Amino acid sequence: MDGPAAAAPVDLRLVPAALTSWAVTAAGIVWAVPGAVVGAAVSVVATAAAGWWGARRGRRAVPSRALAMGVAAVAVVGAGFALAVCMRVEQVRQHPATGYFGSSTRVVVTPSESPRVLEGGRTMVRGSLVQLDGSPSSGRVLVFASGSAYARLAAGQPAAFDAAVNRPKRRDLTVAVLAAKGEPRLGRAAPLQRAAHHLRERFAEGSRLVLPPEQAAMLPALVLGDMSMVSNRTTKDFRLSGLAHLTAVSGANVTIVCAAVLLSAALVGPRVAVALAGVTLSGFVVVVQPSPSVLRAAVMGAITLLAVLSHRRRQALPALATCVIVLLVGAPELAVDVGFALSVSATAALVIIAPAWSRRLAHRGWPRPLADAVSVSLAAQLVTAPLVAGITGSVSLVAVAANLAVAPVIPPITVMGTAAAALSALWPAGAQLLIRFTGPEVWWLLSVARWSAAAPLASVPVPSGVLGVATVAGAGLAVAAVWHWVVSGRRDTIVR
Repeated sequence: MDGPAAAAPVDLRLVPAALTSWAVTAAGIVWAVPGAVVGAAVSVVATAAAGWWGARRGRRAVPSRALAMGVAAVAVVGAGFALAVCMRVEQVRQHPATGYFGSSTRVVVTPSESPRVLEGGRTMVRGSLVQLDGSPSSGRVLVFASGSAYARLAAGQPAAFDAAVNRPKRRDLTVAVLAAKGEPRLGRAAPLQRAAHHLRERFAEGSRLVLPPEQAAMLPALVLGDMSMVSNRTTKDFRLSGLAHLTAVSGANVTIVCAAVLLSAALVGPRVAVALAGVTLSGFVVVVQPSPSVLRAAVMGAITLLAVLSHRRRQALPALATCVIVLLVGAPELAVDVGFALSVSATAALVIIAPAWSRRLAHRGWPRPLADAVSVSLAAQLVTAPLVAGITGSVSLVAVAANLAVAPVIPPITVMGTAAAALSALWPAGAQLLIRFTGPEVWWLLSVARWSAAAPLASVPVPSGVLGVATVAGAGLAVAAVWHWVVSGRRDTIVR
């Protein structure tokens, strides 16, 4: 047969619902009720238009009844998410914290993730409000503070302090921005969170004992997303080289860890192996801390494990769409989170674009591992570059090459690093031995980041914001078209 084997059709049935829930939630958060209503209406019209266009282009006629039911389902999803997000927005608008804007009061906040030290020594903490002026409260808050005590806060550890209460600048369901004053009075986190924090500290300590300083700072970032010890220079090198995504725990980390555990199926059987992978996944998320990318990766991993248990064929795109819907139900603020958008768009590219490109390259004689690596790197960079450009005002021109260069060392770093983190509290010597074995791989990763960042035109400036997104997206479409033309081998021209 001439040409690559035809791929199985992609299951798109859940995609309209996922896109509708995302669009309606984001529009409702940013523009309140009018935005949610318009988002739902546009989603219904877009679904109907896409269904009509697909029916005209398809080989088989799509019954009008089926199309109408699909549009009605999207309308129901849109109405449900519109109602939910409007209620959440109204709760934020009427939150008691609004009465304290411009003044100071006593608050108790529980961090939801580790503090981040900013340039200039200030600390940023994302967390949940527990008390406001002595009364029980709730809601997401953003805290800015100075002093080492705030930098040492652990996720889940309540902290009481005086703070100036300010109106949030971004519309993301945050109820207030707090400027901390004085030293905090610290409480105790839950036992599970204390254990996770202790494990992170022991892993970081073990890394410092056996690795050079730069590698010791980077290993916890690669394995657990802990950037607290990484220097600003290294952070800049990773950003310019397009490798910054490696320090944000995401689907790749979860996939590697779960795949390593599932290898035990030969010894304990598939069901026990899947159960072990589920336990490992839960523990991994607790230790890493549930950031938006980790939440998405965890839900995807749970859906995959359920598919294995039920003996159903894994379908990545429906699983990803289910992730989006489930996460937006539980955490609607993810709809306007850029990290969440980057994670979902990259995964979608790996599901839809990369396999097709890889098949064409393999058909032209490329080794399958090389075809997979090139297609995955290029597809992920193409779909995420517009968002990155809109945020940073720059585009990395060495990202694909840098990601290809470090791809072989990421699995061993992740597997050995995660195993070392798990052993840190039980068998420090064994953990340190595994950490020592990650040294050459981490050195190579740091070297690639440094060399790539120092290359001429490693990163080029582009307009930031919407204009940057549109500019880079247009350029990306052009690159994708050329790449598709190249990897397809111009078969039509050859045939003629």
